[in-house]
Amino acid sequence: MAQALSQKKRSLGVLIGGSGLIGGTLAYYFKTQAPDDFDIRAPSSKKLSVRNAQDIIVYLKRARPDFVINAAMASLDSDAQLAFEVNYLGCVNLARACCALKIPYIHFSSAAVLPHGENLAEEDQLPLTPGLSNYAKSKLMAEKTLEHMMRHQGLDCTIIRVSIVYGEHDHKIQGFHRLLFAIADEAVPCLFTKRGVQHSYTSAAKIPYFVHHALLHREEFSGQTYHFADPEPVPLDDLILTIRAYLEVKLPREIYVPYPVVIAGKFFLERIAGLLNGFGITARLPPEYMFLKNVYLSQTLSVEKLRRSSFVDPAPEENIYTRLPRLVIYYLTRWAHLNLITRFRDQFIGNELANDFLRHPDALLGSVHADSTAPWPALLQTDELADVVSEPADDGEADS
Repeated sequence: MAQALSQKKRSLGVLIGGSGLIGGTLAYYFKTQAPDDFDIRAPSSKKLSVRNAQDIIVYLKRARPDFVINAAMASLDSDAQLAFEVNYLGCVNLARACCALKIPYIHFSSAAVLPHGENLAEEDQLPLTPGLSNYAKSKLMAEKTLEHMMRHQGLDCTIIRVSIVYGEHDHKIQGFHRLLFAIADEAVPCLFTKRGVQHSYTSAAKIPYFVHHALLHREEFSGQTYHFADPEPVPLDDLILTIRAYLEVKLPREIYVPYPVVIAGKFFLERIAGLLNGFGITARLPPEYMFLKNVYLSQTLSVEKLRRSSFVDPAPEENIYTRLPRLVIYYLTRWAHLNLITRFRDQFIGNELANDFLRHPDALLGSVHADSTAPWPALLQTDELADVVSEPADDGEADS
């Protein structure tokens, strides 16, 4: 299969979940970095719903792709049915299709299937119990079924297990970006963690390079699970204080809040949210609150298996700290545009036109009418050239 992919002028791939952070980064990479080698289709859920097996069959039968990448996931706080249908059944339906077409299947999983601890290997998994969250349970079931299909059905699959993902172009405030937003909004008065807690982080920008490499080296990566994360774990308190220093805000203070106090506060907030709902005001806690215990316990992933593979990190010096300046500028600008945060508006949005629109709309309107309403010259030239080409030549020109 790797030889077939390398011999084809352009390999056709179907990307599920192209609107998310990982999926969007993959789509952008293949479009800009490897357009001569890959043609990526990223159908929306209206064209291909992973919850509908017939959608998958019809679409893949018509497209006849060379590989499928599944980066789709239901929201963290989805109910049991949605988590089961998207994260589990959708994954299995795609795997069955890939198995029938005999094409590679790249599936993205999550560190949510792992226990707490340090230097966790790919073989470490949580036991499958009813008490797991809907998200963790569905992701764990998906991994187990894919492993079964790789052993018994000959499925050509690579499972990529990511940790806390960071990167630009995520339109949702979730995961690491929820932490960044809370600090920028000064909504975190103290440190809701304890000393020594560490986590692994995954750079979204590096993921496409690994997927590209894995697609071209199927003999090595087929039937395997890999942890994809930065080599060095990050102390949570140090990361929070680094963000605080970068933003030059006063909060959070360097006071560590004990876990029992946090649980009591969460219970209190849930009661307030329920009370507001009774008055017709929709209020709900962020879905990340289901992982509240995780900020008090370490979870670091071993990347030794990845290091021993033939894949070479395209930017070994890059990590969450070196990427932080770009993340701050991108997200604070975006959140200011959406009026989600106002503290840094003048610092990150220094556009004179925006200021004129806000304070002097009449003058701005007059300026546009005076200088910027004429037809585009470039398009006028294109039209004139088209007219010349379309006009038939006279006899004298034809004879010459």
